[in-house]
Amino acid sequence: MSVTVVGSLNEDVLVAVGRLPGRGETVVGREAVLAPGGKGANQAAAAGRLAGSGVVMVGRVGDDPAGARQVAALREAGVDTSRVLPTPGTPTGSATIPVEDGSGENLIVVVPGANAALTPADVDVPEVQRAAVVLLQLEVPLDAVQAAADAASGTVVLTPAPPQPLPPELLARVTVLVPNEHELAQLAGTEPGERSPAELAGLARSLGAAATVVTLGARGALVVPEDGPVVLQAPPPVGAVDTTGAGDCLAGALGVALARGADLRGAVREAVAAAALSTTGTGARGALPGPDAVRELLAGMPPAVPVG
Repeated sequence: MSVTVVGSLNEDVLVAVGRLPGRGETVVGREAVLAPGGKGANQAAAAGRLAGSGVVMVGRVGDDPAGARQVAALREAGVDTSRVLPTPGTPTGSATIPVEDGSGENLIVVVPGANAALTPADVDVPEVQRAAVVLLQLEVPLDAVQAAADAASGTVVLTPAPPQPLPPELLARVTVLVPNEHELAQLAGTEPGERSPAELAGLARSLGAAATVVTLGARGALVVPEDGPVVLQAPPPVGAVDTTGAGDCLAGALGVALARGADLRGAVREAVAAAALSTTGTGARGALPGPDAVRELLAGMPPAVPVG
């Protein structure tokens, strides 16, 4: 089994707040904590915890203490960081994340830093070419994302965040698209708002991806295959503390399950369980689960429900 993640590495600044600020509003934070982050590195760490080995990170950090901390955190999670390149004269990417007490809801502001320096040549490497699953996101330049998708010979999983128009040639290389419902609406060119699972499935199929998994937070995930029935996989009940990084954990877990040979519905079931567990601690990686914890939680998972 091999999973390669091409994407961003950031240093997160987590700020605990009593409530999230509105537009133009100032709120006072209770505390601030530095933590490893970045959508790519979060997915790699989640995959590394679950797989134990065979997970590679491809990306860039600054030649600074923050970059060294990000690399060390990934190695601790069991991730091969030999393809994480230092970038002299450029700071490591960063993200500021206020997290609301009680609900765990958050806002995120990202400064790309060295992530913006990732090139197509950086990603056209054997670890991408030969991986069973390649995980991609959009916090690095789009030409590097396209180059990785083109180089991959295995399953390509794309989290389209932060959302931007996806070229048809990129969508044609994607095996599984993993947006949340807001990203899905933006990609489909519609207004954000509450939609039923059947409506979300219609939007997903309008994009032309081979298959789509729509992440729905506390409602779980919607599995929209290219053909066949759509199902909604609800999560198990957990005590959520912080939802930061839950979608990244889901993508990392999905990649591991697909690389192991699980079908899409089975892989999503495992990924939803892993994502639910990840919300029980603070920060994007505060509660990344291991395989034993996921297996234990799967026993109590509700069955997937057909949609439409």
